[in-house]
Amino acid sequence: MLKITAFNGSARKDGNTAILLNAALAELKKKGFETELVQLAGKPLRGCTACMGCFKNKDKKCILPDDGLNGYIEKMAASAGVLIGSPTYFADVSTDTKALIERAGYVSMANGGLFARKAGAAVVAVRRGGAVHAFDTINHFFTITQMIIPGSNYWNVGVGRAIGEVENDKEGLTTMKVLGENMAWLLSKLHANP
Repeated sequence: MLKITAFNGSARKDGNTAILLNAALAELKKKGFETELVQLAGKPLRGCTACMGCFKNKDKKCILPDDGLNGYIEKMAASAGVLIGSPTYFADVSTDTKALIERAGYVSMANGGLFARKAGAAVVAVRRGGAVHAFDTINHFFTITQMIIPGSNYWNVGVGRAIGEVENDKEGLTTMKVLGENMAWLLSKLHANP
């Protein structure tokens, strides 16, 4: 069974970003995929220090003292698809999301494209503006690590401020449903027997 791992980069463990990710994961689960939601809230992730230790060691790990990142890299490497979700903070991703993509991206590149040809999709929660920039930030991680991005019927954005408010965004939830369906379709094609 193929696995999909979603990473919630919000400081709110079960807030709007998690709701959106779970909406996409529900569709993938319906299609027979194993799914997991990883919450980054409360974890001490730090950004990349550009030490280049991952390029020296080439052991599929970040050389910094382990703050959970190496486990996240293992989960990504073991997954056929990865969803990364973030709230929109100052028109971009959260610092936890940025730390995840910086360090995992470097480790992937240092190890010959660890995430190449996996499916990857960005999911963004927003109060009002800046979501497309956050969406682009995550998608740049997917493209530089040679991942394949499935689309939806709109950008993968849900609108809501207070916890749970995104559930009132019917268009956003439909977008997540279609995203899950499209990721399932893409992975079924990528992993079909020749």
